[in-house]
Amino acid sequence: MLKVENLHAYYGKSHVLHGVNFEVGKSEIVALLGRNGSGRSTTAKTVMGLVDGEGSIAWNGQEILGKKAFEVAHLGIGYVPENRDIFATLTVHQNLLLGQKRGAKNSRWSFDDMYKMFPRLKERQHTEAGVLSGGEQQMLTLCRTLMGDPDLIIIDEPTEGLAPKIVELVAEYLQELKRRGVSVLLIEQKLTIAMQISDRCLVMGHGAIVFEGTPDGLRSDAYIRKEWLEV
Repeated sequence: MLKVENLHAYYGKSHVLHGVNFEVGKSEIVALLGRNGSGRSTTAKTVMGLVDGEGSIAWNGQEILGKKAFEVAHLGIGYVPENRDIFATLTVHQNLLLGQKRGAKNSRWSFDDMYKMFPRLKERQHTEAGVLSGGEQQMLTLCRTLMGDPDLIIIDEPTEGLAPKIVELVAEYLQELKRRGVSVLLIEQKLTIAMQISDRCLVMGHGAIVFEGTPDGLRSDAYIRKEWLEV
């Protein structure tokens, strides 16, 4: 579904991505791993049209590099940023309503789905989003993106700062996406979660992919783990 080839990106004169190549298939969870500063978030932002890039980003065979973020989203790619961009003065329900794709028919997701997966959001549906806890805001950001019924969702550090029970809940949630035919590009530092739920693992270092393989392959590659993942 998503095919990235020879992708380069810059922040001013700083060359951040150096020929990144990877693919994400239908109903596949691909984990993009690496230390802070390795280029993972920049890769996501470039796919979404938030950072200018050079090379090729093909979505279902259509070149999307150079498109604006809203155009990429309309094509069926959802993005959950690391900073949990919510509308703080709107209620939980209003935030979800804003994520709903206008005129969408036969959506895989409904308000009932969101509230069933995360009952805490149902309890607080009339509460302003700005007073929610960090974990609740993360749930809301994930659910708001899903209300747009994307075919691929890019999620940047969804478990950062969350309690262990909420981390497990997010992992179950991501597996439910796969069961419903949604592909996932998971940007994550927690190796345990990524290895538990992903079909394939990519490891980034210095703006390039330094490993691609199965979770079992990564487990057995002590050099990659020590050189590019362990702090």
